[in-house]
Amino acid sequence: MPRFTALLAATTFTGLLAACSDSAPVDRLAPTAPSAERTSERERRIEIHDACDPTTFNAVLGEGGCLRSGGVKFGQFIEQVTKKGEAPAWFFAPSNVEARVGQTLLAINRGGETHTFTEVEEFGGGIVPSLNQLSHNTEVAPECLALKPSDFIPAGGTFRDEVEEVGVEHYQCCIHPWMRATVTARRS
Repeated sequence: MPRFTALLAATTFTGLLAACSDSAPVDRLAPTAPSAERTSERERRIEIHDACDPTTFNAVLGEGGCLRSGGVKFGQFIEQVTKKGEAPAWFFAPSNVEARVGQTLLAINRGGETHTFTEVEEFGGGIVPSLNQLSHNTEVAPECLALKPSDFIPAGGTFRDEVEEVGVEHYQCCIHPWMRATVTARRS
């Protein structure tokens, strides 16, 4: 198991570096402006959660891989994903959202890791092959292969996406592909 964990960590870190290689450095410790968290009738709020333990995650992913206090150790995280296809503390809340056309989805990263809140046609795998394999998401969502640096939401960061049409939309984290939300949009 330790050898597999080291291989998985290297693959995960390599995948994250490749995905972020064109991005400018991000100050992951910078606080989110208070006004960014205020929601109005025009916004639907979705929180992004994880429970990474900074000591063990940073030992594997590098300094800054996890910015929070305490939590699930990296080995436990891998064990959970291996057994369950997910790590239960890594999720979007709520996972089912009712919205109106014209409203904005406001995704707020409350976790310690970087995430994405990516609209996909169909749920699938993400940009980290080893997590895709462990979570049984072997078919990668094409939208995850076209990420821009601005699609990555650092710890404490926010992301907005406008609801443009009636129907059901799917959102997932392209790093942790079991993190998913379904948005059902109706007319105003």
